[in-house]
Amino acid sequence: MSAEGKKGQLKSNNSPLLIAGPCSAESEEQLRKSIFPILHKVDFVRAGVWKPRTRPGNFEGAGEDALIWMNNLRQETPFKAAIEVATPEHVELALKHNIDLLWIGARTTVNPFAVSELAAALKGTDVPVYVKNPIHPELALWKGALERLAKANIKQLGAIHRGFHTYQKTEFRNVPMWQIPMELKSEFPELPLICDPSHIGGSRAMIESLSQKALDLNFNGLMIETHFDPDNALSDAQQQVTPARLIEIIDQLIIREAHFSGDSYKAEMEIIREQIDLADQQVLEAIAQRMKLIEQIGEIKKDNNVAIFQISRWKEILTSRPKWAKKLNLNKDFTIDLLRLLHHQSVKKQTEIFDRKEEHTPKSK
Repeated sequence: MSAEGKKGQLKSNNSPLLIAGPCSAESEEQLRKSIFPILHKVDFVRAGVWKPRTRPGNFEGAGEDALIWMNNLRQETPFKAAIEVATPEHVELALKHNIDLLWIGARTTVNPFAVSELAAALKGTDVPVYVKNPIHPELALWKGALERLAKANIKQLGAIHRGFHTYQKTEFRNVPMWQIPMELKSEFPELPLICDPSHIGGSRAMIESLSQKALDLNFNGLMIETHFDPDNALSDAQQQVTPARLIEIIDQLIIREAHFSGDSYKAEMEIIREQIDLADQQVLEAIAQRMKLIEQIGEIKKDNNVAIFQISRWKEILTSRPKWAKKLNLNKDFTIDLLRLLHHQSVKKQTEIFDRKEEHTPKSK
C-alpha cells in the first residue's frame, strides 16, 4: 500500500492533514454556519450524508440532498469535501457530485463482503479512500479492508483511528488502544494514518488532549467534528465543538518533529537506547526463567492430579504484585495487564504438559 497520490494525502510540508465539519449535514444553512468559519484552517470539510444508526427512528442523514447542499456552497467558496460511503450506490453518488475524499466507516470495515463491493465500485478512480478501524479491536480486519482496496488498484489509501468498542466502562466512548494503530503504522509506514478524537472521546472536552496525543504519536492528521450549535445537533451532539473552539484547538496543538535533527540528541538517544536494549534482554531472560519454573509447577500438578488453575494463587498474585509495582513507580493497570498476559502463557504452558502423552514401553508377549 502506497501513500503516494495527488490529493487527500499528506501535505507537502508534512504538516498534519486536517479534516473537519459536522457529524451530519442537516441543512444547507447549517453547513454554511458550521464550515465557512473554518475553511482557512482545514484541508477537507467532512459531513455525514448517510448515517448508520444503531436503532431506527434517529436521524439517518439527508442523503443526496446533502451532496447538493455541499456543491451549492462550493460555488460560493471553493473547498474540498469528504464523506463516508457504505454501499456502491453511495460511491456512485459521491463520484457524481465530485466529492474529493471518501472514507469507509467502522461498521462497514467489519464486513469483508461490503468492503469488496466498495472496492469494485471504486476501481479505476483516483479518489483518496480512508478506512476507519473496525468497531472491535481486530487489526486483521482493518488490514484486510485496506488490502482489498489496494488489490482493486486504489492507490490513494489512508487509515483513520476512531477507537474501539469494549464492554468495559471507561472515560472514552471508544477506547483508543493506541498500540493497534501503531502496529498498523509499523507494518505500513508509508500509509497515512489520521486520528478521529471526536469518536474516541465522545465528549468535546476530550478533543484537544486526544488530538495532541495523536500528534505526539506521529499521526499524520486529524478528523474533528464541528457544528455551529453542537448542543442541538441531530447526531453526536456531545462530541462536536463550535467552529471557534475548533480554531482554538488547532492553534494550540504542538506539531512534533518526526525525526531528530541535531547530532547531540542522536548521540544521547543512542546511549539511552543501548540501555533499553539491555533492560529488554534482562526482562526476556527473567520471563524465560519464569517459564522454566512454570514447567516444574506443571509437572508437579500433573503427577499429583491437581488442577492447573488455582484461583487462590491467582488472587494472591493480583494482590501482591501491584503493591510491588507501586514501590517501583509502575502503573497499576499496566502491571495487571502484564500479569494477565503472563498468567495466560503460564496456563497454556501447563496445559501443554497435561496434554503430553507419556511414552510406555511395549509389553513383551
